[in-house]
Amino acid sequence: MSTGKPAQGTALLAVLWLSAALATIAIAIADTVLGETERSATAADGLRGENLAVGGLQRAILYLDWARFHPEIPRYKPPAPFFAFDFPEGQAVVEIIPETAKLNINRTSPEDLVRLLMALGAGEARSQEIAAAILDWHAPPPGGGSPFDEFYQTLSPPFQAPHQNFQDVEELLSVKGVTPDLFFGAWESAQEDSPQRLVARDGLRDCLSVFGSVTQFDVNTAAPAVLAAAGVPPAGVAAIVQQRRLRPFVTPDDLAPFAQSAGPGFTRLRVGGGNTVTVRSTARIRLVNGQLSDMRRTVAALVKLMPPGAGPSTRILRWYDTTRSSYQDPSL
Repeated sequence: MSTGKPAQGTALLAVLWLSAALATIAIAIADTVLGETERSATAADGLRGENLAVGGLQRAILYLDWARFHPEIPRYKPPAPFFAFDFPEGQAVVEIIPETAKLNINRTSPEDLVRLLMALGAGEARSQEIAAAILDWHAPPPGGGSPFDEFYQTLSPPFQAPHQNFQDVEELLSVKGVTPDLFFGAWESAQEDSPQRLVARDGLRDCLSVFGSVTQFDVNTAAPAVLAAAGVPPAGVAAIVQQRRLRPFVTPDDLAPFAQSAGPGFTRLRVGGGNTVTVRSTARIRLVNGQLSDMRRTVAALVKLMPPGAGPSTRILRWYDTTRSSYQDPSL
């Protein structure tokens, strides 16, 4: 009996199974290649965005330096002090935040600290405890010991509070009661009627600095929580924030109409001030179709503007490769 046809059928079936296996392998390889290509493109776009942000930051530092001697140099536009630079490769928005917009972490009073923490949502009891822990961290405890020292010794690994001035605000992450959300801030709903839109809530790192102020704070760039810590009531904070979104305060006369709404905190407000600033640059690259990418890259630097004759006119005190921008205009 002939076996030609069954053998041919078996061979055909084997070829079909082999073809299906090869097709599956080919699809898997294509999917892997596509994924790697997309990841590579994303990484390349991220690097382009970072380089663009660095370029915007460097240009802003030059503009800040030149503006001290050449008033015709373009400065800022509302709602906050910033530069908006258009490059062929994309756009960079550079915020200029004087350190006088922040509380000095080593010198601020316990009352200011408690008001600040409560404005950030910590609650009264927790704010009292964290404020006491911050003061204990940078001040020698009376009698040579404190309950906070005992707490730090129970951690793994245990450590000793330095009981000396903060060298950087990042040390706050080791202070009892300070959580990442409280330090970095968090995302929350913009309004009750539009919970899908999220906005960044300020954290301690946006409100405290080793170079910050004790007496007066820049009204254009101080976070709402800093305004509250300075003694401005909630209605006054809302009025000031609303006004500076429309037009920044340029002179003390612009601020005068807010004397009543700012209450006891009015005397602690100032326009500008200080030669130490945070320069924060957020960039979006331009796509092939000419539109701006949704991807943002932000870098920042703490810059000191040196007096004439002191050598280099600017000095970078610290550089941040990654940070978060507080500028939220969706069009940029």
